[in-house]
Amino acid sequence: MTDTVRLPEGYEISTDPDRLDVDRVHGWLSTDAYWATGRPREKQERAIAGSLNFGVYDTVSGDQVAYARVITDRATFAWLCDVYVDRSVRGKSIGTAMVGAVRDHLEPFGLRRILLATHDAHGVYEKLGFRELARPDQWMALAF
Repeated sequence: MTDTVRLPEGYEISTDPDRLDVDRVHGWLSTDAYWATGRPREKQERAIAGSLNFGVYDTVSGDQVAYARVITDRATFAWLCDVYVDRSVRGKSIGTAMVGAVRDHLEPFGLRRILLATHDAHGVYEKLGFRELARPDQWMALAF
């Protein structure tokens, strides 16, 4: 396992769903995330309710500055998705630290794999041990 990147001073991570700023998360994803543009608020709320959610928060203001969610059975499989860092704090390694925290949080479950999809952030995930699929020909998807 690769080293975990620590959050910069002044930020903390939490899996407490009561801390999530759902308005902010929905705004980020529905307007600024290529994979979720136009996602309705009700659909985002259902996604949050059915997932393990991670938020990064400014410790002074309490404002949420990043988000990620994981769909998992907590036994064999996890899907990491909706990873987003507010534009105002990008470049501080907050995203890398958050994904490392997700990985470390899931490790005790003994999962066989954690999957994700990315168009443009391969380098971030590679730092944390993610690799391209060894046998992509074995995977299939049903898209609607």
